[in-house]
Amino acid sequence: MLGGMQDFELRVPRLIDHVAREAGTREIVSHWADGSETRTDWAGIARDARKLSQALERLGVKPGERVATLAMNHSHHLVAWYGTIGMGGVIHTINPRLFEDQLAYIANHAEDRVLLYDAAFQPIVDKLKSQWTSIDHYVVIDGTGEGSFAALIDAEDGDYAWVEGDERAPCMLCYTSGTTGNPKGVLYTHRSTILHAMMVVAPSVLAMSSRSVLLPVVPMFHAAAWGTPFAAAIAGAKLVFSAVNDPAVLCDLMNRERVTISSGVPTVWLALFAHIDATGDAPRFLELATVGGSAAPRAMIDRLMAMGVEVKHLWGMTETSPVATAGSPPEEWADWSHERRLDFLTKQGQIPFGVELRVTDDAGAELPRDGESSGRLHVRGPWVVKRYFGADADAIDADGWFDTGDVAVIHPDGTMQITDRSKDVIKSGGEWISSVELENAAVGCPGVAEAAAIGVYHPRWDERPLLLVVRKVGSTVTPAEIVAHLTDHVAKWWLPDAIEFVEELPHTATGKLLKTALRERFKDYRLVAA
Repeated sequence: MLGGMQDFELRVPRLIDHVAREAGTREIVSHWADGSETRTDWAGIARDARKLSQALERLGVKPGERVATLAMNHSHHLVAWYGTIGMGGVIHTINPRLFEDQLAYIANHAEDRVLLYDAAFQPIVDKLKSQWTSIDHYVVIDGTGEGSFAALIDAEDGDYAWVEGDERAPCMLCYTSGTTGNPKGVLYTHRSTILHAMMVVAPSVLAMSSRSVLLPVVPMFHAAAWGTPFAAAIAGAKLVFSAVNDPAVLCDLMNRERVTISSGVPTVWLALFAHIDATGDAPRFLELATVGGSAAPRAMIDRLMAMGVEVKHLWGMTETSPVATAGSPPEEWADWSHERRLDFLTKQGQIPFGVELRVTDDAGAELPRDGESSGRLHVRGPWVVKRYFGADADAIDADGWFDTGDVAVIHPDGTMQITDRSKDVIKSGGEWISSVELENAAVGCPGVAEAAAIGVYHPRWDERPLLLVVRKVGSTVTPAEIVAHLTDHVAKWWLPDAIEFVEELPHTATGKLLKTALRERFKDYRLVAA
């Protein structure tokens, strides 16, 4: 057939080429852990990314190999993303909040060749270096002198052509610990990353444009910072990074840099409210607050709206790149009462093009979109996981559906609402805590016969662990002794906020802990915000 359109591979380096060419002078501001600040722009990020590509090749990194980062949000981390991907490598963002066994496993499973890390994480590196078997090169991102990130790229001239290839080649690796057992790697492709970024900039999601100033509080090591560093390149937006999440620092940055869009888990906004109450200082230019990681409390949404800020729920997971739904006002919004608007915004949002959702019963039959039929939430689409990194089998069924582990309803207007979780993990401040691993660690404490961990409501963190313990006969083990034991086995932020002793724990017919009964029994248990 005569006629047709031009064709090229959708590869991530095209994003940095576009923004450097069309919006190269838009600033990238970084507030570092030591309180200092630096400024560059998209043209500078593109230049340094090419230098990093050269440097990684000089270190012997080959296309397809993994380069890890252990870093917070700042411009050097952004350079690491684009520079690694630009030379055909796979950027592997490691979450420093995971405990040591997971950190050791993740880097070895990924077979990382290089680790770029913030100086603040030197103690982690020193402790785990002997356990990381594949890492050949360690580079301090925010250091100076020999072996530093600055020295690494300053040795190059930046005269570099990006590696070309298939748009379905991998470009980024993120591990999720949202299930029991070892963390699973989700391998994003160039194509999935660009398609996801194109969705994120849309009016119904982040509504990003060249006038946008974005401060992503969500960490770059957590589900690709919700894809915002890629979306910002499409829009030509200004980026403001902070390596610390102190509300006073964030509020000051928002005002000085005139931030219009920010994204974070509910605890970020609750901390900001506390700062406002204490100082009277509030963000003056913020137009849109996006909330994800866990459900936003109704009162939080109400307060943001009272500040004149538009609020959008985002729902997703590492396996969905991560955004899969976004709350966007419908046509009749102007006619709704304030309470009805709040009802709408507490739900997890609408389904963008590129994503399909359904809910099923336990037998796999699809349930109607009636807002009442609750079932297992399944998702599929071009930025949804097909197979975990290194796995032998697909993570989806024969029709491409991925079981999210969440329980949800879909309303007639297409709005999705999470109603429960089928997994026994605890979601605290947007991060997962494995109840099974916490229980197993507790049972290792002398005097503990059995333990069960459940999530209970917390006014700041949404959920925190409550540990229910059955003592061994004759034991007088105390909560302090159990916590002391757990400290050596799990991350500090995994430690239970409360420990209650019970005579026995309920079990299913097959001997498994009956968590549903425990959650019902302790549904009114209240923790005090620390």
